[in-house]
Amino acid sequence: MTTEQEGASSEEIAAPAAYLRPALEAVLMVADEPLDAVSLAAAVGHPEVEVVEALGALAAEYDEQRRGFELRRVAGGWRYYTREEFAPVVEAFVLEGQQARLTQAALETLAVVAYQQPVTRARVSAVRGVNVDGVMRTLLSRGLLEEAGRDGEHGATLYRTTSYFLERIGILSLDELPALAPHLPDLAEVEEELAVAEAGRTAAPAGPDGPDGPDGPDPTREPIDQETA
Repeated sequence: MTTEQEGASSEEIAAPAAYLRPALEAVLMVADEPLDAVSLAAAVGHPEVEVVEALGALAAEYDEQRRGFELRRVAGGWRYYTREEFAPVVEAFVLEGQQARLTQAALETLAVVAYQQPVTRARVSAVRGVNVDGVMRTLLSRGLLEEAGRDGEHGATLYRTTSYFLERIGILSLDELPALAPHLPDLAEVEEELAVAEAGRTAAPAGPDGPDGPDGPDPTREPIDQETA
Protein backbone atom coordinates (compact mmCIF):
# COMPACT_ATOMS: atom_id res chain seq x y z
CA MET A 1 0.00 0.00 0.00
CA THR A 2 1.41 3.42 -0.95
CA THR A 3 1.70 6.40 1.36
CA GLU A 4 -1.15 8.12 -0.47
CA GLN A 5 -3.36 5.04 -0.10
CA GLU A 6 -2.51 4.79 3.61
CA GLY A 7 -3.37 8.48 4.05
CA ALA A 8 -6.69 8.08 2.22
CA SER A 9 -7.52 5.02 4.30
CA SER A 10 -6.78 6.91 7.52
CA GLU A 11 -9.02 9.77 6.45
CA GLU A 12 -11.83 7.34 5.63
CA ILE A 13 -11.56 5.77 9.10
CA ALA A 14 -11.22 9.08 10.97
CA ALA A 15 -13.99 10.92 9.13
CA PRO A 16 -16.96 9.13 10.77
CA ALA A 17 -15.61 10.06 14.23
CA ALA A 18 -16.15 13.73 13.39
CA TYR A 19 -19.83 13.00 12.84
CA LEU A 20 -20.38 10.95 16.00
CA ARG A 21 -22.17 13.69 17.92
CA PRO A 22 -24.36 14.79 14.99
CA ALA A 23 -25.19 11.14 14.30
CA LEU A 24 -26.26 10.63 17.91
CA GLU A 25 -28.36 13.80 17.76
CA ALA A 26 -30.09 12.59 14.59
CA VAL A 27 -30.94 9.17 16.06
CA LEU A 28 -32.14 10.61 19.37
CA MET A 29 -34.26 13.17 17.55
CA VAL A 30 -36.43 10.49 15.91
CA ALA A 31 -36.52 8.05 18.85
CA ASP A 32 -39.90 7.62 20.53
CA GLU A 33 -38.40 6.18 23.73
CA PRO A 34 -35.13 6.45 25.69
CA LEU A 35 -32.23 4.66 23.98
CA ASP A 36 -29.44 3.05 25.98
CA ALA A 37 -25.76 3.36 25.08
CA VAL A 38 -25.63 -0.14 23.59
CA SER A 39 -28.45 0.60 21.13
CA LEU A 40 -26.96 3.95 20.20
CA ALA A 41 -23.50 2.43 19.71
CA ALA A 42 -24.97 -0.14 17.33
CA ALA A 43 -26.88 2.57 15.45
CA VAL A 44 -23.89 4.86 14.85
CA GLY A 45 -21.24 2.15 14.55
CA HIS A 46 -18.94 3.32 17.35
CA PRO A 47 -17.71 1.66 20.57
CA GLU A 48 -20.02 2.06 23.53
CA VAL A 49 -17.38 3.89 25.59
CA GLU A 50 -17.06 6.57 22.87
CA VAL A 51 -20.83 6.91 22.65
CA VAL A 52 -21.18 7.38 26.41
CA GLU A 53 -18.47 10.04 26.36
CA ALA A 54 -20.13 11.83 23.43
CA LEU A 55 -23.54 11.75 25.13
CA GLY A 56 -22.10 13.32 28.26
CA ALA A 57 -20.39 16.00 26.19
CA LEU A 58 -23.62 16.79 24.34
CA ALA A 59 -25.60 17.06 27.57
CA ALA A 60 -22.97 19.40 29.06
CA GLU A 61 -22.91 21.49 25.88
CA TYR A 62 -26.69 21.96 25.91
CA ASP A 63 -26.59 22.96 29.58
CA GLU A 64 -23.76 25.42 29.04
CA GLN A 65 -25.54 27.06 26.10
CA ARG A 66 -28.89 27.06 27.95
CA ARG A 67 -30.69 25.50 25.01
CA GLY A 68 -34.48 25.16 25.10
CA PHE A 69 -33.99 21.42 25.36
CA GLU A 70 -31.71 19.07 27.27
CA LEU A 71 -30.34 15.56 26.87
CA ARG A 72 -31.39 13.60 29.91
CA ARG A 73 -30.68 10.03 31.08
CA VAL A 74 -33.98 8.44 32.17
CA ALA A 75 -35.37 4.91 32.49
CA GLY A 76 -32.00 3.38 31.60
CA GLY A 77 -31.56 5.37 28.38
CA TRP A 78 -31.08 8.81 26.83
CA ARG A 79 -33.73 11.12 25.42
CA TYR A 80 -34.34 14.75 24.58
CA TYR A 81 -36.60 16.79 26.86
CA THR A 82 -37.66 20.42 26.78
CA ARG A 83 -35.93 22.40 29.51
CA GLU A 84 -37.98 22.75 32.69
CA GLU A 85 -37.89 26.55 32.73
CA PHE A 86 -39.76 26.61 29.42
CA ALA A 87 -42.48 24.22 30.60
CA PRO A 88 -45.16 26.96 30.77
CA VAL A 89 -44.57 27.85 27.13
CA VAL A 90 -44.71 24.23 25.99
CA GLU A 91 -47.76 23.51 28.16
CA ALA A 92 -49.64 26.48 26.74
CA PHE A 93 -48.85 25.35 23.20
CA VAL A 94 -49.71 21.66 23.68
CA LEU A 95 -52.62 21.79 26.10
CA GLU A 96 -54.43 24.96 25.10
CA GLY A 97 -58.02 24.06 24.38
CA GLN A 98 -57.41 20.40 25.22
CA GLN A 99 -58.32 18.28 28.21
CA ALA A 100 -55.64 16.67 30.32
CA ARG A 101 -54.89 13.15 29.18
CA LEU A 102 -55.44 11.64 32.62
CA THR A 103 -58.30 12.48 34.94
CA GLN A 104 -57.79 13.34 38.59
CA ALA A 105 -59.06 9.87 39.48
CA ALA A 106 -56.45 8.25 37.24
CA LEU A 107 -53.64 10.38 38.65
CA GLU A 108 -54.62 9.55 42.22
CA THR A 109 -54.82 5.83 41.43
CA LEU A 110 -51.45 5.96 39.69
CA ALA A 111 -49.93 7.64 42.73
CA VAL A 112 -51.24 4.90 45.05
CA VAL A 113 -49.69 2.19 42.88
CA ALA A 114 -46.41 4.09 42.52
CA TYR A 115 -45.92 4.43 46.27
CA GLN A 116 -47.26 1.02 47.38
CA GLN A 117 -46.26 -1.29 44.53
CA PRO A 118 -46.53 -4.14 43.98
CA VAL A 119 -50.15 -3.80 45.05
CA THR A 120 -53.47 -5.51 44.34
CA ARG A 121 -56.45 -3.78 42.78
CA ALA A 122 -58.45 -4.39 45.96
CA ARG A 123 -55.76 -2.68 48.00
CA VAL A 124 -55.85 0.38 45.74
CA SER A 125 -59.64 0.50 46.08
CA ALA A 126 -59.34 0.29 49.86
CA VAL A 127 -56.85 3.15 49.99
CA ARG A 128 -58.91 5.39 47.71
CA GLY A 129 -62.30 4.34 49.05
CA VAL A 130 -63.75 3.82 45.57
CA ASN A 131 -63.91 1.08 42.97
CA VAL A 132 -60.93 1.59 40.66
CA ASP A 133 -61.51 -1.18 38.11
CA GLY A 134 -62.19 1.21 35.24
CA VAL A 135 -59.31 3.50 36.11
CA MET A 136 -56.88 0.58 36.41
CA ARG A 137 -57.91 -0.69 32.97
CA THR A 138 -57.20 2.74 31.53
CA LEU A 139 -53.76 2.94 33.14
CA LEU A 140 -52.93 -0.59 31.94
CA SER A 141 -54.03 0.18 28.38
CA ARG A 142 -51.86 3.31 28.34
CA GLY A 143 -48.78 1.39 29.42
CA LEU A 144 -48.36 3.16 32.76
CA LEU A 145 -49.10 0.03 34.82
CA GLU A 146 -48.37 -3.65 34.32
CA GLU A 147 -49.03 -6.94 36.09
CA ALA A 148 -46.36 -8.01 38.57
CA GLY A 149 -47.27 -11.57 39.50
CA ARG A 150 -49.66 -12.86 42.15
CA ASP A 151 -50.16 -12.12 45.82
CA GLY A 152 -48.83 -15.10 47.76
CA GLU A 153 -51.60 -14.98 50.36
CA HIS A 154 -54.75 -14.48 48.29
CA GLY A 155 -53.59 -15.15 44.73
CA ALA A 156 -54.80 -11.72 43.55
CA THR A 157 -52.98 -10.02 40.69
CA LEU A 158 -50.32 -7.52 41.73
CA TYR A 159 -49.65 -4.33 39.78
CA ARG A 160 -46.67 -2.00 39.44
CA THR A 161 -45.64 1.01 37.39
CA THR A 162 -43.71 0.59 34.14
CA SER A 163 -40.52 2.07 32.69
CA TYR A 164 -42.83 4.20 30.54
CA PHE A 165 -44.17 5.73 33.75
CA LEU A 166 -40.61 6.65 34.76
CA GLU A 167 -40.03 8.11 31.32
CA ARG A 168 -43.19 10.21 31.40
CA ILE A 169 -42.38 11.83 34.74
CA GLY A 170 -38.69 12.16 33.90
CA ILE A 171 -36.92 10.08 36.57
CA LEU A 172 -34.49 7.16 36.53
CA SER A 173 -36.00 5.08 39.32
CA LEU A 174 -38.76 5.03 41.92
CA ASP A 175 -36.20 6.13 44.52
CA GLU A 176 -36.48 9.62 43.02
CA LEU A 177 -40.19 9.93 43.84
CA PRO A 178 -40.87 12.75 46.35
CA ALA A 179 -41.20 11.63 49.95
CA LEU A 180 -44.76 11.44 51.21
CA ALA A 181 -43.95 11.33 54.92
CA PRO A 182 -44.46 15.06 55.56
CA HIS A 183 -47.96 14.88 54.09
CA LEU A 184 -49.29 11.64 55.54
CA PRO A 185 -50.31 10.27 58.95
CA ASP A 186 -48.20 7.56 60.55
CA LEU A 187 -48.09 4.49 58.27
CA ALA A 188 -48.85 2.12 61.15
CA GLU A 189 -52.08 4.01 61.86
CA VAL A 190 -53.13 3.83 58.21
CA GLU A 191 -52.37 0.11 58.03
CA GLU A 192 -54.38 -0.51 61.21
CA GLU A 193 -57.39 1.45 59.94
CA LEU A 194 -57.35 -0.38 56.60
CA ALA A 195 -57.07 -3.76 58.33
CA VAL A 196 -60.04 -2.95 60.57
CA ALA A 197 -62.11 -1.76 57.62
CA GLU A 198 -61.34 -4.84 55.54
CA ALA A 199 -62.00 -7.16 58.50
CA GLY A 200 -65.34 -5.45 59.10
CA ARG A 201 -66.46 -5.99 55.52
CA THR A 202 -65.37 -9.64 55.61
CA ALA A 203 -67.05 -10.38 58.94
CA ALA A 204 -70.39 -8.68 58.14
CA PRO A 205 -73.14 -11.24 59.00
CA ALA A 206 -75.45 -12.39 56.24
CA GLY A 207 -79.14 -12.34 57.05
CA PRO A 208 -81.78 -14.73 55.71
CA ASP A 209 -82.36 -12.53 52.69
CA GLY A 210 -78.76 -11.66 51.91
CA PRO A 211 -75.89 -9.78 53.53
CA ASP A 212 -78.10 -6.75 54.26
CA GLY A 213 -80.87 -8.68 56.03
CA PRO A 214 -84.60 -8.93 55.33
CA ASP A 215 -85.15 -5.18 55.41
CA GLY A 216 -82.85 -4.37 52.49
CA PRO A 217 -79.54 -2.51 52.50
CA ASP A 218 -78.14 -1.34 55.79
CA PRO A 219 -78.35 2.46 55.71
CA THR A 220 -75.27 2.74 57.94
CA ARG A 221 -73.04 1.02 55.38
CA GLU A 222 -71.26 3.33 52.95
CA PRO A 223 -71.21 1.95 49.41
CA ILE A 224 -68.02 1.90 47.39
CA ASP A 225 -68.53 4.16 44.43
CA GLN A 226 -67.66 3.13 40.90
CA GLU A 227 -65.16 5.47 39.32
CA THR A 228 -64.00 5.80 35.75
CA ALA A 229 -60.94 7.34 34.21
